[in-house]
Amino acid sequence: MNKPAKTPRTSLPGGIANVLKRLHHPVDVILLCVRWYVAYSLSLRDLEEMMAERGIEVDHSTVHRWVIKLLPMLEKAFRRRQRPVGNSWRMDETYILVKGQWKYLYRAVDKAGKTIDFLLRARRDTAAARRFFEKAIAQNGAPKTVTVDKSGANLAALQAINAERETTIKIRQNKYLNNLVEQDHRGIKRRVRPMLEFQNFRCARIILGGIETMCMIRKGQMVIPKGSSPSDAEQFYSLAI
Repeated sequence: MNKPAKTPRTSLPGGIANVLKRLHHPVDVILLCVRWYVAYSLSLRDLEEMMAERGIEVDHSTVHRWVIKLLPMLEKAFRRRQRPVGNSWRMDETYILVKGQWKYLYRAVDKAGKTIDFLLRARRDTAAARRFFEKAIAQNGAPKTVTVDKSGANLAALQAINAERETTIKIRQNKYLNNLVEQDHRGIKRRVRPMLEFQNFRCARIILGGIETMCMIRKGQMVIPKGSSPSDAEQFYSLAI
């Protein structure tokens, strides 16, 4: 069975240890299911069947509970180890179905394709775009250039931010240059497809954060110890240690 080495609960950080203590399954099984769910195009019922084949009885609703409880802490741990990104950003939004309604996942990558940041919003407007840019700048610092499509809301959001800055951000509206981030959406959409749709906004936000975190690990965006070459799986599991 492809799974991380068993990790004593006592060696885990306090927050994660407290959560795992209440989940009543081996740590390695929990982390394996959570990683597989965000890394591959699998449904919760797929994971239930896969665990059953390995002699592990776990209901799909239990896996969902693990995902919702652990992903926010793992994403937070990743943010502390995230590599710096470039200062030329490509920003765009894509559609995500939540309880029968379309919501909007704002995303940006740098010119090398590294993920800058992401934010799920209920509306597609200037306020949502501005909130995304504020979050991305707080996490990564201000860029020199941001490329957006012809969306007036995204342009207005950047102009409002520039109005409050001494050093303005250069704004480019060019759909061709924005192909990079539009292509990058495909990895997220491919993973979301087996889920059909999210049942509530909170769960959508948490799970998308986990998917984005796994994608950033695959892109080599996590700081690792010098002289080591851990696999993507090992890097993911290390977030819990």
